[in-house]
Amino acid sequence: MKKSKKQQSGGTPATVALTAAGTAFTLHAYEHDPAAASYGEEAAQALGVDPGQVFKTLVAEVDGALTVAVVPVSGSLDLKALASAVGGKRAAMADPAAAERTTGYVRGGISPLGQRKKLPTALDASASGYPTICVSAGRRGLEVELAPGDLAELTGAVVAPIARA
Repeated sequence: MKKSKKQQSGGTPATVALTAAGTAFTLHAYEHDPAAASYGEEAAQALGVDPGQVFKTLVAEVDGALTVAVVPVSGSLDLKALASAVGGKRAAMADPAAAERTTGYVRGGISPLGQRKKLPTALDASASGYPTICVSAGRRGLEVELAPGDLAELTGAVVAPIARA
């Protein structure tokens, strides 16, 4: 039986996409606590990293179309700014089930990389202030560290101020 790329690499769709693109990255695994109040804050604490350098992947609807927003775990998504960044008028958080179904990932493990369906993406401009940032690698308890420019390039992200402190 032939193994899929995912099985050959032993990774997630996100790590498979990074490897296929030849992008430099570092994986960071930690023990996920199901009782954690915030997946992103948990990741920052477990990795001993500034919460401003760890980014969460949120899925919103902009003018009815699913859109990915990547913002620091220390802040929150500004829906008006997201809509503006991607050329829309109105934004709202997406239904979690629709986000999971469309991305192929579970909540708390949604990665901006290797999604089942490529969605328009916006990356908060604060990412540019760091040499590397951490985002979900596609499952709870696994983060990938990479250069923000590489993330923007691989996802086709618009880089804009879409987060509130």
